[in-house]
Amino acid sequence: MRFRTKLLITSLAIVIIPLLLAVGTFMGFGRYMAYKQQLQQYSTVLDYGMISDPGGTFAEMTDELVKEIAINMLSNPFILENEQFLSDLDAQVESRYSFIIVKKGNELYYAASRDKAKAVINELPGYGNSIEGIYYTSSKHLVRQIDFLFSDGKRGSLYFISTIRTALTTSLVIYMCVAIILILLLTSLLLTMWLGRSFFRPINQLNIAMQHIKDGNFDFVLPTDAKEKGEIGAMYRNYEDMRLRLKESAEEKIEREKQNKELISNISHDLKTPITAIKGYSQGLLEGVADSPDKQKKYIKIINSKANDMNNLINELTLYSSIDNNRIPYNFTKINVGEYFGDCIDEIGADLESKSIKLNYSNLTTPDTMIVADAEQIKRVVNNIVSNSVKYLGRDDGTGQIDIRILDELDSVRVEIEDNGKGIAQKDIPNIFDRFYRTDSSRNSKQGGSGIGLSIVKKIIEDHGGYIWATSHENEGTCMHFVLRKYVEFADSSDTVTVANETQ
Repeated sequence: MRFRTKLLITSLAIVIIPLLLAVGTFMGFGRYMAYKQQLQQYSTVLDYGMISDPGGTFAEMTDELVKEIAINMLSNPFILENEQFLSDLDAQVESRYSFIIVKKGNELYYAASRDKAKAVINELPGYGNSIEGIYYTSSKHLVRQIDFLFSDGKRGSLYFISTIRTALTTSLVIYMCVAIILILLLTSLLLTMWLGRSFFRPINQLNIAMQHIKDGNFDFVLPTDAKEKGEIGAMYRNYEDMRLRLKESAEEKIEREKQNKELISNISHDLKTPITAIKGYSQGLLEGVADSPDKQKKYIKIINSKANDMNNLINELTLYSSIDNNRIPYNFTKINVGEYFGDCIDEIGADLESKSIKLNYSNLTTPDTMIVADAEQIKRVVNNIVSNSVKYLGRDDGTGQIDIRILDELDSVRVEIEDNGKGIAQKDIPNIFDRFYRTDSSRNSKQGGSGIGLSIVKKIIEDHGGYIWATSHENEGTCMHFVLRKYVEFADSSDTVTVANETQ
């Protein structure tokens, strides 16, 4: 529930709740007092007007009855001698906790209940007391008197008498004042508790949660109510989103630190081998171990080869740094698939031939098939995959083989690079494109490598809008598949587009 709605409910509750409770309390007290004074014997229907304002209500009632009697006396001057009329009149005032008495001279002429009459008859003044309106008896009964003459000329008086004591109203006022104070306190307490549960407790919980975040504890979960659509619910959900992102960021930081440590360890290991070889062979040259031109030439070739290995490793690390910071500049151009991959095969074939590895190449695309790509980076992809295959081929008997196939898939081109090496375990396939992941945890020096080659490949292919995956069977071989979108001709197209892939 939104804050605005809750504040509106609170504003209405401040008015409505005390009002309803006050009305209920008034009705309850009125009924209790009516029961206490045994007023239910007059009427089963509670008259709250007589209870709350007996004087005013009684005066209003008797004014109407006096007018009615005066009208009836115009047609029948002696109607107050008619007992049926008096009985009906008594029944009419009984519902208002009142009764009538008629005196003839000093004698009681009519009373529906002589017991009620005895309680007040001695307090009633006689004929001609000149009191207008209502008055109180010594016992605090309300009385309205009408003087008249009987048909025989004797003086008579009709008395309307209320059985409600005026003290009842005073008690009711006192009780209601106390009740209203208690009602206001109760309303304030209820609204405070509700606001506390709605606002203060959630905010306090959120403050505690933020303290956990401050202390680096990202596992503290706030109970988020999915049905809550107000500001509190939004704050809780925003906290949970923030917590998950911070937790993910912290975990990524830990993982990155772990990977950096692993990278340093890997680099140290991979650099140690060529450096050791360079030092050994250079020392041999300095000390004259290579005492013939052929031997010296061999030593220099080995030193040059190891220096190239170090240079390749440094270049790979430089590229990895660019990938890690999303700062790879791409020079996208239209490339003819057949011509481009044909040139790549020529370069790769010569290198594989020197290593006694057979290369098979097939292109199943049409001659005019074009893609938009960075030629240098795609070549890097192919070279990395091929060099990775060579590294783990594991066939020193000259039976090593690599197949490269270019397949046409409607709006895209799929490249498959397959070898007949030792393959990759199924449990390792989902991880081979992760940075620094190596299936050979032993890191033998012959294979070496930093473990970032395939992660570079994946990044480049994805930046080209393609995707890459691997299939493999142990002891049978591995096949790398990557897909690139075909070039689609648009009006006013440009042959070259340079994109700097940077994220600040």
